Amino acid sequence: MNSSPPSPGEPVDRSAVSEAIRAEARRIGFELVGIAPAGRPESLDHFSNWLDSGFDGQMGYLSRRRDAYDHPDGVLPDSASLVMLGMLYRSADEASMGEASVEQDSPSTTIPARVARYATGTRDYHDVLRERLSELADFVHGQLPGCRTRGIVDTAPLLERDFARRAGLGWFGKNTMLLDRHFGSWFFLAALLIDQPLDPDAGDQTDHCGTCTACLDACPTNAFPEPYVLDARRCISYLTIELRNEPIPTELREGLGDWVFGCDICQEVCPWNRDAPATSEPEFEPVAGLGDADVLDLLKLDETGFRQHLGPTPLERPKRSGVVRNAAIVAGNSGRTDAVEPLAALLDDDEPIVRGSAAWALGRIGDAAALAALRQRRPVENMEDVQHEIDAAIEAASAGSP
Repeated sequence: MNSSPPSPGEPVDRSAVSEAIRAEARRIGFELVGIAPAGRPESLDHFSNWLDSGFDGQMGYLSRRRDAYDHPDGVLPDSASLVMLGMLYRSADEASMGEASVEQDSPSTTIPARVARYATGTRDYHDVLRERLSELADFVHGQLPGCRTRGIVDTAPLLERDFARRAGLGWFGKNTMLLDRHFGSWFFLAALLIDQPLDPDAGDQTDHCGTCTACLDACPTNAFPEPYVLDARRCISYLTIELRNEPIPTELREGLGDWVFGCDICQEVCPWNRDAPATSEPEFEPVAGLGDADVLDLLKLDETGFRQHLGPTPLERPKRSGVVRNAAIVAGNSGRTDAVEPLAALLDDDEPIVRGSAAWALGRIGDAAALAALRQRRPVENMEDVQHEIDAAIEAASAGSP
């Protein structure tokens, strides 16, 4: 294969260029590589029906840009090809997170809080993938002089999983994740759009889930109304990340368990992920304080501490109020009395959603100190929604049960 760029006026060997791009993408760290032609997404009708059903919750930006999803031209005008890319992110050190860590006894001085694997690395994955996309784009420009490209990492109106499936990177699992028989679903997706045609991959889109419903059965909030359909409004990842400036619905709080940011449950139980390989990227290995976060520390975060410790990470997205709200719910689910003191302090927080969540958690714990804190706060609380939270928490604590 000759990967040298063509001389001026020399015809472009599309097949050779396509194979050179695949090889370069793998060289710079993408384990999954495939090429799809630009066109109408095969799952566009499914996506439109999903939006019409209201399953997007507060993610109104999806509906506002829905017309742009009709064709990749909405991202790169005159796009002809998409190089679809996947990079593994599963940690090699599973002892620091995941199922193994949950099953172990945790030290009595901490309340473990789980953070989705993708968010625990030393750098935000968007930044890592964009750097690699830029490197790949430079290579493509050398192979196809005068071409236009645009790299995408899940922030543009593009149905990445649709084109990744078409490019042979996997099939849609019943949890809506893209699955590969060797790599499972523990990989980030990225796309490089190009305005010149390349040789597409004849992707195998065969569904290998069979009769398995492990992901659907394991979801603690019943976020899947049917296979291949996610109701984001019930998804722990949505509730802990995208639902901002609002309390998490009371009936879903217990289902959060110990998740403070995101959720990996439907991936952890998937048989195709059982032997999935780990990442070779050191920047995706978990950093201390994220892969092994402590609820007690999170409850004590003020705005300065939040910016200092979590500002450079994906946990910045729900803001300090969202992270502390989530931590309060996890504290309540733990039932740990050592959380009462920091939770009681949060009853004076400036953010109503923090105060309300702290009240709910104190009601769940329900010891004498929790009840006293709730009764002390109730006369001075001036927000009606928080008043209702405190009243319900006092009733629960007084009854001696959650």
